[in-house]
Parts: sequence; structure tokens; C-alpha cells
Amino acid sequence: MANSVGVDGYIHIEGFDKFERDAFDKKKIRAGMRKVGKLVRQRAQLNVALSRGQDSYPINRTGALLESINFKVSRSGFLVKIAPYKSSAMETYYPAYLFFGVRMGNRIKQLAPGAGAGKSNRRRKGERAALVTQRKNNGWRIQPRANYMSDALQDTSSDVRSILSDAFADALG
Repeated sequence: MANSVGVDGYIHIEGFDKFERDAFDKKKIRAGMRKVGKLVRQRAQLNVALSRGQDSYPINRTGALLESINFKVSRSGFLVKIAPYKSSAMETYYPAYLFFGVRMGNRIKQLAPGAGAGKSNRRRKGERAALVTQRKNNGWRIQPRANYMSDALQDTSSDVRSILSDAFADALG
């Protein structure tokens, strides 16, 4: 599995920029994009399933995360998006909590009426900054996990490039 540091979740295929989109057979492009989507989806599912919490990937307990990883080809056919989507098995979209993490402590809320300074009921100078600092020092309730989607794209990038280059070449000629 690849290192998550500095990984881009985007690949651009060079050499076909000078052509208009109308010059390509969209059926062949969409077929290539579907093939790439399946390949990266399978690799991302494999990353989560086999890691068992190692490499700071999420732990697969119920399989809802694995089933939620899917791909969508854009309407034009020149883009494929592979991501975990909210499924009926999920109460909330928890892949966002896994990626960004959750801090300990409550969010900083509005002051109760009359608890602040002056007529506008505002916090005193520096009080909000102190609350933010205190919350940051509390630690994590849910630790941020590694980006298994970007790692899957990086692991399969050579295959993705070759599949898409072939698809674009076939669609052009």
C-alpha cells in the first residue's frame, strides 16, 4: 500500500488535449472510464478489507464502507469519480468522519442571553481563541484515517494511464 502523504487524487492523460471532444467516440471513452472505475474501486475495497486497521486505514467491521465505494462516469463521459457514497446501510455519511476525524469536546456555541459582554452579548476579547485552543488540545475522539481512495489511485496509476490512453486512441481513430 502506498504512502498517503502528498498523494493527489487526480490523473490527467497528456497528448489528447489538442483535440475537441467531438472528435472522440464517446462510447469507447465511457467504456474505458468504466473499466478504470472498476479497477480503482476494487483496489480501494482491497485496501480497506485487507488492512484490518493497519496503515491507519479504517477497520472493516460491517462491510458498509466496502459496499459504499463505487464509481460514476460523468454525463459527458470524460471523467470518472470513484468515492464512498452514502448507502442505505449507513445512518450518516461516516466516511467523512473517518477522513477528517472528530475532535473531543463540544463545538463552540453561541452565548446564552446575558452571559456575554455589553449590549451585543459578545465574548470578551481572546475568549473564543482560548476556547478553540482548548478544544484542539483535547485530542481526537475519532482519529483521522489515511486516504485509501488516493492510495488506490496511486497504486493503479500505471494501469489507469495505459487503459485510458488506449481508450482515447481507439476512440479517435
